[in-house]
Amino acid sequence: MALIERHRRETVVLVGVAIPPVSVDEAEASLEELAALADTAGADEAERVLQRRQEPDAATFVGKGKAEELRDISNTVDADTVIFDDELSPAQSRNLEKILGRTAIDRTALILDIFAQHALTPAGKAQVELAMLRYRLPRLRGKGKGLSQQAGGIGTRMGGGETKLEVDRRRVLRRVSKLEEELKELTKNRQTQRKARARSRLPTITIVGYTNAGKSTLLNRLTDAGVLVQDRLFATVDPTTRRLELSGGERVLVTDTVGFVKKLPHQLVQAFRSTLDEVAEADLLLHVVDASGSDPRAHMDAVRSVLREIGADDVPELIVFNKADLVGRTSGDPDDAKRLLQNNPGSVLVSAATGEGIERLLTAIGDRLRELTHVVELVVPYDRGDVVAAVHRHGEVVSECHDADATRLWARIRPEDLGRFRGFVA
Repeated sequence: MALIERHRRETVVLVGVAIPPVSVDEAEASLEELAALADTAGADEAERVLQRRQEPDAATFVGKGKAEELRDISNTVDADTVIFDDELSPAQSRNLEKILGRTAIDRTALILDIFAQHALTPAGKAQVELAMLRYRLPRLRGKGKGLSQQAGGIGTRMGGGETKLEVDRRRVLRRVSKLEEELKELTKNRQTQRKARARSRLPTITIVGYTNAGKSTLLNRLTDAGVLVQDRLFATVDPTTRRLELSGGERVLVTDTVGFVKKLPHQLVQAFRSTLDEVAEADLLLHVVDASGSDPRAHMDAVRSVLREIGADDVPELIVFNKADLVGRTSGDPDDAKRLLQNNPGSVLVSAATGEGIERLLTAIGDRLRELTHVVELVVPYDRGDVVAAVHRHGEVVSECHDADATRLWARIRPEDLGRFRGFVA
């Protein structure tokens, strides 16, 4: 009996509110995604409620009457938890729990809970726990009292598991301070690793995209990375870096990152700052988009919103429409793929699952990286063979000829490497 209870999936009621400028259709689409998030967290949807309001109610977000209606619905379906698609204030959460007689959490708590389940490395667990503590700190009810969620289950996990639910504010603050120190060390280590990669002079490519767009599948297809792949949101949280050889023989480093989502919790973005710095410092972003989705443009906009928040919106981007083998199944229109490519010049259509279009992608990556480097003409005296060797090492020699007293080279060289050859530029 205990084993069954421990693995019992929770029953939840999902609540969305359409508040201008959000339309009812947009709110319904967001609720659909909330259902997928709840399933990933280990819950079964029992009922879905959508409300239209001009503005949120200060006390309960949905209004007292709607809250009482939600209580009756929850009692009817015997729901464990009510999940709201918008972030609730601490006061709103407490008031709702009093009326509902059960746990009330928001989208932010749900996403944090999923990250807590999927973080595997010590760094990932520390980042998630810090995000959860920052989220819960203002929700402490007072010294010695518990947090707003009294029972276990969705929304109550603490990542590393070292902090009990009934911890007081001072202890939470001490734990936050300790985690921040640990993550400062993590940041230093990552910066050291990035410097080492910079010394290797290998271009860096970071895969970004909406969660479940197929980023990990693409990394596996390109590099045989062996990253976990599941048809679930946020299946992988910890980044993975692998080497890749392009069609022209160039070697690059490719990093898979955590997936993005609409309304990605700010606490997560801040806690994962050291990880997301990988994105901002990349030479090229592979922006993977689910081409078979109902609204690829909305997913692209959500990803770019996060990129702006982390200062990576100016990094060159190559759009990769994935799941070519599934395009048109949802809409029944086989021309969906053609329109995606026409509306996004320079993009590539692939299927990471079947391998379709991968060679085109490798070629496109090489072309884009070459576009990002400068072609310069260098004249190197014959007694400076070390310089010629360095040009071959740090750049791509396009053409080479020999004059009477010097070697003349045309090479693509990254801006940060140009300085060492400045004295030999023709």
